[in-house]
Amino acid sequence: MNDPHVPLRQLVLKVHSRCDLACRHCYVYEHADQSWSARPKLISDEVISRVALRLVEHAREHQLASVQVILHGGEPLLAGPVRLRHICETLRAALYGVADLDLRIHTNGVQLSERHLDLFAEFDVRVGISLDGDRAANDRYRLFANGRSSYDQVLKAIGLLNQDRYRHLYAGILCTVDVRNDPAAVYDALAAADPPRIDFLLPHATWDTPPLRPDGAATPYADWLLAAHDRWNDQGRPMRVRLFDSVVSTLGGGPALTESMGLEAADIVVIETDGTYEQADSLKTAYDGAPVTGMNVFQHSLDDVARHPGMTARQHGIDDLAEQCRTCPVVRSCGGGLFAHRYRGDGTGFHNPSVFCADLKQLVLGIDARTGAGAHRPIEGFDALAEGTDDGAALGVLVRARREVTRELLVMLNEQRGLHEGELWDSAWELALELGQSGGDFLDSLLSHPYTRTWAARCLDGEARPGDLACLVAAVALPTGLVGQVRVPVRDGFVALPGLGRIRVQGDGTATDLTYSHFSDSAPGWEPLRWIRAEGMEVALDDVDPHRDCYGAPVSARLTDEEAEQWRHVLPQAWALIHKALPEVASAMAQGVHVITPLADPVDPELATPGGGFAALGLHLDADPARVAVDLVRGFRLGLLDVLLDRCELYDETDKRAGRLLADTYARVATDALRHDPESVRRTRAQWAELAASSVLTSLGRRFVDGIGRCL
Repeated sequence: MNDPHVPLRQLVLKVHSRCDLACRHCYVYEHADQSWSARPKLISDEVISRVALRLVEHAREHQLASVQVILHGGEPLLAGPVRLRHICETLRAALYGVADLDLRIHTNGVQLSERHLDLFAEFDVRVGISLDGDRAANDRYRLFANGRSSYDQVLKAIGLLNQDRYRHLYAGILCTVDVRNDPAAVYDALAAADPPRIDFLLPHATWDTPPLRPDGAATPYADWLLAAHDRWNDQGRPMRVRLFDSVVSTLGGGPALTESMGLEAADIVVIETDGTYEQADSLKTAYDGAPVTGMNVFQHSLDDVARHPGMTARQHGIDDLAEQCRTCPVVRSCGGGLFAHRYRGDGTGFHNPSVFCADLKQLVLGIDARTGAGAHRPIEGFDALAEGTDDGAALGVLVRARREVTRELLVMLNEQRGLHEGELWDSAWELALELGQSGGDFLDSLLSHPYTRTWAARCLDGEARPGDLACLVAAVALPTGLVGQVRVPVRDGFVALPGLGRIRVQGDGTATDLTYSHFSDSAPGWEPLRWIRAEGMEVALDDVDPHRDCYGAPVSARLTDEEAEQWRHVLPQAWALIHKALPEVASAMAQGVHVITPLADPVDPELATPGGGFAALGLHLDADPARVAVDLVRGFRLGLLDVLLDRCELYDETDKRAGRLLADTYARVATDALRHDPESVRRTRAQWAELAASSVLTSLGRRFVDGIGRCL
């Protein structure tokens, strides 16, 4: 597809156009655009059906892995449980097998009941609640038409969401900032509601209707937000705060996490109750008719609306901004602010800095000063990693990054106690903590094993057994004498010891007590890994680890001695070819690659997955050392990129095709030096050109792709 418009991945669906509150800061009812008054109150069956059709059509056309639909209003709960059920059923059924549906609802919470939440639990609808802080802050605006407070009813709704049976539906709280409110009191009230996330929103304003600035303060909104940030930080950051997380992410070269800041292309569209497509609701604050597209779901596709000039005006990153913004040092974090906040009715339209410009700059600089996030924009050796000039420069950083991700997975696994194998997990976890706290390299060794991450992720998905942690602990602790005995699980008649081998166990027991004597060279039933050593290379042939099947191709069973000898014959020859053609890559591989897992079949490049990062490579043995050399380098490069993506956001990771293209191009740039094939080089250049023109790259991703281009 050569059409340059950005696919729309987020849809705001207006299911009811009226509201039961009369909030004076509401952009729908209290600002310039008053089109709501001419809309049907309730979305019709015909509109619902057509929306589902358009979503399926768009997801298929762009091969979208997922789409997000936010049920909105007015107040969406006014649509009633029957109509909400019909909407959820229709959307879920239509998108089943096409794309994952992230279904949400944003509500003031006043009407929220157990009946609603039972419905939302059935259809996995996550609930966002609007609350502006403590009672004093909330009652400044969020009142019924008769002036009555909504505060107690909202807290009741939040209390329901915090019940165990509904907690998984609680998406978070949206809070509009008012600088007259005490930031500490507001934050404390929100934190007391125990949300998984807080979204602080600046009040809608333009250069024609500027925001309140008490006593002429220069940056009251930045001052307020930084005070809230400090309160949040002092309390240990108990929940995510999207605005603060977004600034930290962009300072570090990652993507923006909110529409209101950053340079990411806009991918959101609104559908009104009558089926009309509109641009972002925030534009209603600019002028009457500002969000209008002139299109609807009955006559126009989502691709049609994505091509609307108002949509494409927010899809070219820094090039869409005013000159003052393009030259600003914080532009990659600020992004010019929310599009609607740039409006000025003097003919310049939206081609201005945000009316909150000074506040946004101070906020970014303030968070950078507090966190040092900007100091970590690219990792050490990032550009060399992209260019292939010195892959070894970043290896240490990537090793630490992979260990940290693995550690986080283990912590998550321990928190989800329902997944565990009782005493087997608990004793292994307690022993791991004890040995880790005693100093030494125990934890680094445990976390560095290339299949620890694969196993932990599978446990969280219910596809592996958490009790295997005991095998990891035993494999590290017993040979070093840290402990004398570890109780380990028996799986299919074997005890697996990652990185060492496996022990054939007599009997049908589910667990056994293991000592170091069980896997000494002369121990009965002991099957150690074989090692291959050549100049500058030392790797284990791992044909027994139960979690090694993570490469997109079936793994080999335990090798015979004859098969192992074939590996010992071919692998050093392949290594010599790599060392000759790509000495810097060979040096990095010598440092980073520790395991080769034999595969029964060649890997289909379309299905290949770097399951072991760069420390373990899955490889099918070919009699031709040149082909083996290509596969080794390709696997290593894919592994490097996989681990890098743990640390850096390079592209919109919902775009699977972009991910495959980036991985294949990054690998091919290196393997072309081994192939000596002009046609392969031409293909690599063509793929790189497509990548370079992609709209889904982050700013750091564009830098990475530019680095790849310097190798061509």
